[in-house]
Amino acid sequence: MNKIDTGDTAWLLVSSALVLLMTPALALFYGGMVRRKNVLSTIMHSMAAIPILSIKWAIIGYTLAFGPTHGGLIGGFDYMGLKGLAYAQHDTVPMLAFVAFQMMFAIITPALISGAFAERMKFSAYVVFILLWSTLVYDPVAHWVWAEGGWLAKMHALDFAGGTVVHLTAGMSALVCALVLGKRLKYPQERPLPHNLTMTLTGAGILWFGWFGFNAGSALTSGTLAVLAFMTTHLGAAGGAVGWLVIEWAHRQKPTALGVASGLVAGLVAITPAAGYVAPWAAIIIGAVASGVCYLAVLAKYKYGYDDTLDAFGVHGVGGLTGALLTGVFAQKTLNDAGGNGVLFGDPHQLLVQVIACGASGVYAIVMTFVILKLTDKLIGLRVTEQDEREGLDTTQHGEEGYAG
Repeated sequence: MNKIDTGDTAWLLVSSALVLLMTPALALFYGGMVRRKNVLSTIMHSMAAIPILSIKWAIIGYTLAFGPTHGGLIGGFDYMGLKGLAYAQHDTVPMLAFVAFQMMFAIITPALISGAFAERMKFSAYVVFILLWSTLVYDPVAHWVWAEGGWLAKMHALDFAGGTVVHLTAGMSALVCALVLGKRLKYPQERPLPHNLTMTLTGAGILWFGWFGFNAGSALTSGTLAVLAFMTTHLGAAGGAVGWLVIEWAHRQKPTALGVASGLVAGLVAITPAAGYVAPWAAIIIGAVASGVCYLAVLAKYKYGYDDTLDAFGVHGVGGLTGALLTGVFAQKTLNDAGGNGVLFGDPHQLLVQVIACGASGVYAIVMTFVILKLTDKLIGLRVTEQDEREGLDTTQHGEEGYAG
């Protein structure tokens, strides 16, 4: 067994804190885009996920995702309550540092989905939904891709930091949520404007900052691989922001602040699966391509009439899919021995593996999300009443106002 490295441990703990910061950042990002009467309820989707899913992860989530495999599909119950892990070791870091890092991923992933049903889901239904979704969707897919013995891991599917496990599953589930819950009242005849773009841009900036822990932390070391992931993360975000800016400027004749924020997040989402496998120049291309594809996906909701309130599917689902597939194009084994070569470097088979991983994860997330929503609706109901929706979820669900006085 390798000796515990204090530098690796320190970097992983800092990265864990950075990823935790991303969930409050998501709260600001989403909160600024809804109407004033729903700002607190939207922020609560992210903030409440932190304590609820932290406890769930410690009790059963980690062992299902990373416990000894059962047929490559799910972990066992060996580590329930984190039993026996206090003095265990994972490579060069204490096991609990790895558990904490993975916990932050498990927290933010269900919170991402909330962007699809903002302004219309009951808070009680949300709590039930994230607990079931985290257990039945996130934990199994994380095991498939990241756990030793996971069936997609054995196929050498490449997902450095969660393009498939986090963004694709959350994004596809978001589309199902938008379709099952239905449109907001008077949508699309009325398209409410964001009430506080300053808040949204602040959230986007903090997300960018936190994403260095998300991606570079996934190296689990403080060496060369972390530096590569750090650089590709930054350049992917930059490529996405510039790409969206150019496309929107050409399409609408005006570049918007919300467009830059959306573009940088699309770039970050797309570079996530590729961060430790591609060269910095490829990261710019991945970010720019993702911004264009996500821009079209956001426009599609108006064409097809579904109400993905804050573009969770358009940015995370489509961006995650784009990044995962492009990983199969630009990956270079010379950059990371644990990876493989993509199409550009002589191995088209890697792209096929990426397609299989995306297809399996996406379809599984869609089916299970539909089942979870129908079950939750039958038990306690999913959607607030029309009267509550008109009044706003801040007062009807939480008895508070974001801007009282």
